[in-house]
Amino acid sequence: MNQEQAEKRLQALREELNQYNYEYHVLDNPSVSDFEYDQKMKELQEIEKSYPSLVTPDSPSQRVGGEPLDAFEKVNHRVPMLSLGNGFNEQDLRDFDRRVREGLNKTHVDYVCELKIDGLAVSLQYEDGVFVQGATRGDGTTGEDITSNLRTVRSIPLKIQDTNPIEVRGEAFMPQEAFVSLNQAREENGDEPFANPRNAAAGSLRQLDPKIAAKRQLDIFLYAVGEWESGTLTTHSERLNYLENLGFKTNPEWRKCEGIDEVIEYVDKWVEQRANLSYDIDGIVIKVDDLDAQEQLGFTAKSPRWAIAYKFPAEEAVTKLTDIELSVGRTGVVTPTAILDSVKVAGTTVQRASLHNEDLIHEKDIRIGDTVVIKKAGDIIPEVVRVVEDTRSEEQVPFSMPNECPSCGSELVRLEEEVALRCINPSCPAQLKEGLIHFVSRPAMNIDGLGEKVIQQLFREELIATIADLYRLDREELLQLERMGEKSVTNLLGAIEQSKENSLERLLFGLGIRYVGSKAATTLAAHFETMENLQQASFEDLLAIDEIGEKMADSIVRYFADERVSELLDELRALGLNLTYKGMNTSEISEDAIFSGKTVVLTGKLAIYTRQEAKQRIEALGGTVTGSVSKKTDVLIAGEDAGSKLDKAEKLGVEVWDEERLQAKLEGETE
Repeated sequence: MNQEQAEKRLQALREELNQYNYEYHVLDNPSVSDFEYDQKMKELQEIEKSYPSLVTPDSPSQRVGGEPLDAFEKVNHRVPMLSLGNGFNEQDLRDFDRRVREGLNKTHVDYVCELKIDGLAVSLQYEDGVFVQGATRGDGTTGEDITSNLRTVRSIPLKIQDTNPIEVRGEAFMPQEAFVSLNQAREENGDEPFANPRNAAAGSLRQLDPKIAAKRQLDIFLYAVGEWESGTLTTHSERLNYLENLGFKTNPEWRKCEGIDEVIEYVDKWVEQRANLSYDIDGIVIKVDDLDAQEQLGFTAKSPRWAIAYKFPAEEAVTKLTDIELSVGRTGVVTPTAILDSVKVAGTTVQRASLHNEDLIHEKDIRIGDTVVIKKAGDIIPEVVRVVEDTRSEEQVPFSMPNECPSCGSELVRLEEEVALRCINPSCPAQLKEGLIHFVSRPAMNIDGLGEKVIQQLFREELIATIADLYRLDREELLQLERMGEKSVTNLLGAIEQSKENSLERLLFGLGIRYVGSKAATTLAAHFETMENLQQASFEDLLAIDEIGEKMADSIVRYFADERVSELLDELRALGLNLTYKGMNTSEISEDAIFSGKTVVLTGKLAIYTRQEAKQRIEALGGTVTGSVSKKTDVLIAGEDAGSKLDKAEKLGVEVWDEERLQAKLEGETE
């Protein structure tokens, strides 16, 4: 067989195998036996082995998993993967419907209801009909590139008929049967079993060795489109049908509902029938069907106004409370936790449950040795609901919180207007450790390889006590630690070094200033631009910022007034950490800049710039780049094969530029 013959035979085999794969894993209706499929796969692999230059990314052979990765690359989502607001009862759903109708000035709205799969949200990118990249949701803005692992999920098509760029989104999950088999195998090997299918799916897709993911029998349902240049459909239900026609696996239980009463009927049905499914669900997602209406309703900072997630009522179970354990958080709050006899709740084995604070323990009269009812709030956090008093003996006495910190022995205090007891010793080991765990976390400094267990190990070995110590870690000392080989130490030190380049807002959030979340940290960093400017800001300076209230302003001033904080920041500066904001400095953009105050949309294939380059240059000249065309759009930049966005822009009278005109403007040329 020469190369030309091999190429033709490979094309035929790939088409056959892709079709068989679709029939088996998407339609659940195979047309050939496993033996016939395996024989053709073997032939495909043998030809590809003889002609490695003919191997393509969409070949069925790529589903077995490639070479192990050193680490996952970061992926910026062009359209953010926002989370949904939650509803917990019928009234929440009716309130959502009322807000939607008022926002659209309509008396009736159609919705689409879909089962909320309990798995891992992912994004799939296709170019010229070929699957080129897959990513996790991450924090909604930045995820991780898990393309190699997603290629092993056989219900994901490696090639589709639509050759326009399209990004689809869905939920990867592990079916219950596969979960049981996996845990049985892990237990036989002496490994810790996964707590639930969601954890198993997430753990499988975050394996650095794709061959492990390939063995895990993962599945996926696709439910949304992120970015789609050629999209001309007008409703979400049409999109779901189109995705199915392209070969994507959509959940067959979705339903279009005419009004909120039908939505509630659908929800009630699945509250009763969820246990009959072969996969786990934790609620129902309700979306406005009309896409123009979705755009009109828009988004809040965290979630779309046109969708809501109904969370199932919490499942309850009865067990024995054997102890109450106290832990100290990074802010010094002492939190009691119930230690329980193992019990299964909502598909998860529970051994611990939140008791929140001392007042709640007294209010519910919870005692060590009690039989208690627990539930999982929103199917996530276990908590003690009540005591079964009939089972209580005279030996069980009321619980009292200690007067001293369980970590450092300092006196515990209750601050004004707080129910929590707090350790105010800044050198408390537990606070320092929890603060370090927060500092390296993904929303903060995002240091890969420095998870909670590694921080605890470094702390236990007295290699770190403060944030600055992270940047002084010694290679030879790390190599002496358990499970720390050359490669892992090199990767860890590399990630720590890379974190020095983070923009100011990540460091600010990582410092753990009370009341300062990630959004406030970004606002502060963008406003003051340097750590030094922020350190010198007065209470009044801070209060002048719209999103900063009195509590937060007071907390920030108090934080930076502490000499130990100044010493820490001086150390970090000397260690080479960036203490400036790397985002766009809008104060330096001239009011007569080309795009000053303008809203710009990019569409189609760009040839001169990458989309990210074009976006950055437009923003640097005062523009705001958004993903959809509306009446507020000032300019549409249309590349090759511009689709529905161009049509909509022309209908709305939006000014349209080609890429050459954009280049001329960016390079300062005149028309």
